[in-house]
Amino acid sequence: MIKPFLRRILLAEDSARDVELTLEALAEYNLANEVIVVEDGVEVLDYLYCRGKYEGRIDRPPAVVLLDIKMPRMNGIEVLRAIRASEEFRVLPVVMLTSSREERDIIESYDLGINAYVVKPVDFQDFIEAVRTLGLFWAVMNEPRPQGGAHG
Repeated sequence: MIKPFLRRILLAEDSARDVELTLEALAEYNLANEVIVVEDGVEVLDYLYCRGKYEGRIDRPPAVVLLDIKMPRMNGIEVLRAIRASEEFRVLPVVMLTSSREERDIIESYDLGINAYVVKPVDFQDFIEAVRTLGLFWAVMNEPRPQGGAHG
């Protein structure tokens, strides 16, 4: 039996605690996809475009980008704007996984084409469940758009 290729999850999060909780949540439910962790928006774009410390990386785009809004150097809204402006990544699934409940952040994220906006639960078990559900859906269940397919 051929083992299916497990696409990576790209997690953009500058809080070490939230990274740890997210990785723990994914591991608790045996999600086998590798999680690449970057600490800010500049690193997200470096990873996607295989530049900087990711130069020479040969890989498919991640299954999903889990993106925090409040990050140093380049925030999540700016990253989302750059991703959606790119022909190569404009359909890449991006989920805001953030503590921001600010209405302007939610509206701007959807206006820029976010796939989902998830406010990080404060309760640990709720956080585990939210991340598990996100990981399961985007990394396992969601069928990605075929590369080079006809535009509709």
